[in-house]
Amino acid sequence: MHRVAALVQPGIRSFDLAVITEVWGPDRSGIGVPRFELRRCAVDTEPIALPGGLTLAPDRRLDWLAGADLVVVPALAEPTDPTPEPVLAALREAHGRGVPVAALCAGAFILAEAGLLAGRRAVTHWWLAPQLAERHPEVLVEDAPLYVEDGGLWTSAGVASGIDLCLHLVRRAHGSEAAAAIARSMVTGPFRTGDHAQYLDRPTPAADRTAEALAGVRERALRQLHEPLPVARLARWAGMSPRSFARHFAAATGTTPHRWLLGHRIDEARRLLERTDHPVPEVARRAGFASEVTFRQHFTARVGMSPRAYRAAATTAPAATRESPQQC
Repeated sequence: MHRVAALVQPGIRSFDLAVITEVWGPDRSGIGVPRFELRRCAVDTEPIALPGGLTLAPDRRLDWLAGADLVVVPALAEPTDPTPEPVLAALREAHGRGVPVAALCAGAFILAEAGLLAGRRAVTHWWLAPQLAERHPEVLVEDAPLYVEDGGLWTSAGVASGIDLCLHLVRRAHGSEAAAAIARSMVTGPFRTGDHAQYLDRPTPAADRTAEALAGVRERALRQLHEPLPVARLARWAGMSPRSFARHFAAATGTTPHRWLLGHRIDEARRLLERTDHPVPEVARRAGFASEVTFRQHFTARVGMSPRAYRAAATTAPAATRESPQQC
């Protein structure tokens, strides 16, 4: 996934375009990230007006999508504004060729207008989800996840979740080390799973020591991922009952302790597969899985390929990705 097309048109959100540009634009080959060719593709190359008085100069026409490995669609500032038919046709053609298409925030409205989301799961900003469902009842709209994929079509929730989706796409294509290097250079977190909640219920004010205890438990768990970590053990570290701990943990993170641990164990397994020659059973043990069978099942379900296939794909990455430490 080296050739990335940002599909631009008048009225797109500057923030979304900035996210796409920051993830795939800079040359970070010196810290182990593959070089990407990012192009801003439009109906023509005339300057485009963006909200806030900004102007964008597209550098390619829509036909460049024919050779793209990924198409990313920024949202319109006014989500219900119509998209020109040539842009919709280009999206349909790209998806028809099997090219992954990712829409940020209200970009889901554009994919729906193109007819690509009919009968598929999709997500957008929770505030806009009812409007998307009303305008496009054929779409299976969700309002909780940060991002979802269905049939090669990715959609994300509002604002910062666009960063999460873009980093996730890098991680799937080029490994967790490349995604982490980009995240560090952007000074953002490298990993939030798509099922992380978009927003949390307003918390009841709690003592600072509760938040500190939960943060301490998470830090300790990350250092001891290779060990069994049942909720009862985590709760003891926090000085809480298992039930109280699970409730406070979900309020703080938007997910359960089990799902939080699974996400980090999968991420650790990716790192080990990319950067070491440990046999798969040893990778499973070091990442904290009870057995190789359990590890393969969870890894394949989350990543979309087996651990051995993932390692084989990782060996085709540039040597710096596998061997050089990343720095900001």
